[in-house]
Amino acid sequence: MRYAYAITGALLLGGTAIAVTTSSNVGAQVAQNEGMQAAAPAGAPASLADMVEKLQPAVVNISTKQRVQVQNPFAGTPFGDLFGQQGGKPQTRQAQSLGSGFIISADGYIVTNNHVVSAGAEGASVDSITVTLTNSEEYPARLIGRDPATDIAVLKIEPKKALPFVKFGDSTKARVGDWVIAIGNPFALSGTVTAGIISAVHRGTGGTYDKFIQTDASINQGNSGGPMFDMRGNVIGINSQILSPSGGNVGIGFAIPSEQAAPIVNTLRTGQAVKRGYLGIQISPLGEDLADSLGLAKNRGEFVQGVEPGKGADKAGIKAGDVIVSVAGQEVTPDQNLSSIVANQPIGGRVPIVLLRNGQRQTVTAVVGERPSEDELNAFAQQQDDDFNQQQDGQSGGQAAQQSLGISAIPLTPTIIRQLGISADTRGIVITAVDGSTDAGAKGLRRGDVIITANNRPVASQAELDAQVKAVSSQGRSAILLQVLRRGQPAVFLPVRLRDK
Repeated sequence: MRYAYAITGALLLGGTAIAVTTSSNVGAQVAQNEGMQAAAPAGAPASLADMVEKLQPAVVNISTKQRVQVQNPFAGTPFGDLFGQQGGKPQTRQAQSLGSGFIISADGYIVTNNHVVSAGAEGASVDSITVTLTNSEEYPARLIGRDPATDIAVLKIEPKKALPFVKFGDSTKARVGDWVIAIGNPFALSGTVTAGIISAVHRGTGGTYDKFIQTDASINQGNSGGPMFDMRGNVIGINSQILSPSGGNVGIGFAIPSEQAAPIVNTLRTGQAVKRGYLGIQISPLGEDLADSLGLAKNRGEFVQGVEPGKGADKAGIKAGDVIVSVAGQEVTPDQNLSSIVANQPIGGRVPIVLLRNGQRQTVTAVVGERPSEDELNAFAQQQDDDFNQQQDGQSGGQAAQQSLGISAIPLTPTIIRQLGISADTRGIVITAVDGSTDAGAKGLRRGDVIITANNRPVASQAELDAQVKAVSSQGRSAILLQVLRRGQPAVFLPVRLRDK
């Protein structure tokens, strides 16, 4: 045992000696980050500095001066004439807006967002637009053209010399995960550069022509209208929107892709108005309820709610209740909606349209017309404010509660038709009660609505409605498609889920 302890002690002493010797070489150590350089990801440069240095001079600051009419808050009070308020007359105030843009030609054509150079409030007007270059030179700008539908505008300045400019790239080649950089003037901080990746492509946010590139590169107020560059320095997007509960960047920004923007910019640059194709149909997305009521896969195609008389769709034989699945060989999907496909078709051209009618696939050919003004379109579109999507109170009934749909109805008679104020040739059944706890109640069906068809079959009695419900249920579907007429509105198709058994 003693021997063993002696050996252990010697080892410990030796270890101590080694430790002391090592500590004497502290001065030979170097900092952990000395000479270090991170390896760049595949396809990305080690630094973006060289590229940014070349691109930044082509990005500009855009500001507007506006006049805004505001009401006198003291109108009608004894203080109304104080401080030059001139009684109850509206007062004119000055306002400013800031944004970004980028130069696309040496002679001074500039691209930005329409909302950057538009009046920001009702009753406001834009007095002047000023473009400031990275060298602080300022130029008054003329508005050459705008396209509110896609939020694109083109400006023109008269520079003293040739300007640095950038060109559009091909956004169709952009992939989720690709590196991108954004340059702009967020919060009036000129020349701000941010970087990130493409988070999604073909992203819709609710607009008719939405087809955004989504990115996590920081985009804030003031970045609007600025360019999104790929790693080759080409503009693949125009930064346009952010999604944020706070108003600041949360890593979800949207850019108008160059494949959509470039043709519009070229048209506006020549002083022409942007024209879009039009078929004359009112459509609904093929969501879960609507797809289930038709026995189709959801999000493949769009449902025709109505057809405008005399327009291309009507002449081609397209009818309300059809499902359009492709146009000109392009499939209709949430990423590539029907409106966007048709808008890009040449006006006067003949396009093949594949549709489903009563489960049967058909192909028709339509001549594409020119899209009317928004006022004309609103006259054709149904009013959504008093539609079948708002729940109505007090519509439940004992008899209705016993039905699979939660609906009780009776046949139309000449007397009821006169009372409802609908066309004398209307055929169907009129709802007398709706169980508010059912999907029919939740979707706003109410007493006085007329059901014209169920499951694309005419119905003239409650028994016929129940028969169609049974037919749908026997096919394994949990929703039925009703065509419903409400006084003062066009008939619409509405999918209604059956009551759970």
